[in-house]
Amino acid sequence: MNELSERTKANMDVVLEETCRQLPHGGDHDSRRFIAERLIEAASAGHSTLGELGIVARHALATLTAKDHQA
Repeated sequence: MNELSERTKANMDVVLEETCRQLPHGGDHDSRRFIAERLIEAASAGHSTLGELGIVARHALATLTAKDHQA
């Protein structure tokens, strides 16, 4: 994995926090990890802007929400 820039890491932090605010109590560890892993994958593939990462995080959140409704 290529080293991510400080700006990309900061963008990932911002997007993760904003996204997890939509979860009860800011999200549990597993939910936060799931979203963070998706952000890392996206950033490693070159998607590093707030907009791009936001889309990835929202998609991950939707996936989590869908799983919760199926359980």
